[in-house]
Amino acid sequence: MKKIVALVLATLLVLSMFSVAAMAEDKPLIVIITPSHSNPYFKTVADAASAKATELGYDFLVIQHDDDVTKQSEAFDTAIARKAAAIICDNAGADATIEPVQRAKAAGIPTFLVDREINSTGDAVAQMVSNNYQGASLVAEYFVEQMGEAGNYVELTGKESDTNAGVRSKGFHDVIDQYTDMKMIEQQTANWDQTEAYSKMESIIQAQGAENIKGVICGNDTMAMGVIEACLKAGMKDVVVCGFDGSNDVRDSILRGEIKATGLQPIAYIAEQAVVQADEYIKNGKTDKEEKQLMDCVLITKDNAAKLDNFALAD
Repeated sequence: MKKIVALVLATLLVLSMFSVAAMAEDKPLIVIITPSHSNPYFKTVADAASAKATELGYDFLVIQHDDDVTKQSEAFDTAIARKAAAIICDNAGADATIEPVQRAKAAGIPTFLVDREINSTGDAVAQMVSNNYQGASLVAEYFVEQMGEAGNYVELTGKESDTNAGVRSKGFHDVIDQYTDMKMIEQQTANWDQTEAYSKMESIIQAQGAENIKGVICGNDTMAMGVIEACLKAGMKDVVVCGFDGSNDVRDSILRGEIKATGLQPIAYIAEQAVVQADEYIKNGKTDKEEKQLMDCVLITKDNAAKLDNFALAD
């Protein structure tokens, strides 16, 4: 009996040592929250952030909110329950995201927002976004040039709850509206969605007539892909279509001579830098950066499209 007790105690001691060792090896967790990865742009956010987290010695958890504020709230609850070291979030709404970020902050978890801002300051540690106005202005200037500064055009905008949609539209119009010979005959939202953009564009073509539409400017590349599909189906081979994001799909369309241009958002770099700043904050309790951080965009046309890959431009 004494031998059995001794064996049991020895076994428990070994198991305890293994448990302590395992706990010592546990890595801090970074939770990465994004919209649906059906859009390659948002998959790039998750992939770039998770790769950088691994490189810096963190575990990571990726959660998709699908632009559903309830799912996003649940994702923040998961991060809080898991005692995450930091949250990287491409958010589901400028207003709806404020409370979850505040909840995480109250739990001692810093949030680093990428791609989309929220309508508050002092709640997130960082809000890192592309310079949407600057990028939209670049795209609009090229659009105007390709339109010959004249003709009817259509605009498809993104989600109204997303501040980027409004900023990009303003960037477009601050350039286009200087040219009085250009007339916007339709402006509709397609909510960043390719299928919806295709359907909306089909309806617009039927209502306005293919011959009366010279160009279409879109708030993102996903909508631009839906638009060009509808236009080509209608035989509109010379239509001027421009997007915004810098996706591989639009790159390929540009190289085929279909879509004319897009504005590249350096989202892979932004996502990586969010993790770098999160690491700095976790270690030092602060970063040396401002909360609001803007990254300039690059115009992509047939001249440089071949150098574009996964939202990054080769040197």
